[in-house]
Amino acid sequence: MATDTNTTEDVAAEGGQAAADDAFADWAEALNEQKAADAASSDAEQGGPLAGEPAPPFAGAGDPSVQDINMVLDIPVQLSVELGRTKVPIKYILQLAQGSVVELDALAGEPMDVLVNGYLIAQGEVVVVNDKFGIRLTDVVTPSERLRRVSRG
Repeated sequence: MATDTNTTEDVAAEGGQAAADDAFADWAEALNEQKAADAASSDAEQGGPLAGEPAPPFAGAGDPSVQDINMVLDIPVQLSVELGRTKVPIKYILQLAQGSVVELDALAGEPMDVLVNGYLIAQGEVVVVNDKFGIRLTDVVTPSERLRRVSRG
């Protein structure tokens, strides 16, 4: 006669694993949907790690200047998404408490700014998958415009 040896902890762990698998499945589905939409567009693909694939090697890998560039590709940077801004007096900041609402200058539904180390690189729309936020890029600043902005700022 066979007996069921699963404990409550085993069942809970399996349920937690199933929930985690569902979360990954939702993200994978959203990413596949985005890839299908990107493939349907006629824009040139940029690729790279954010597109879910390794960045292509630079041409002329034997060139010493290209090898210098390859050294910086693994340097981590701070990527942030800006929801909005506002200016308020210090008096207002000191009066903030739990439940306070701060009005921002951005409108609901307006594209969010995507910043790398404080520099605008793209804009996008907020997406929610399984109670987690993400951003779908809708407009990417061209590399030449990024260099122009960095040299000005």
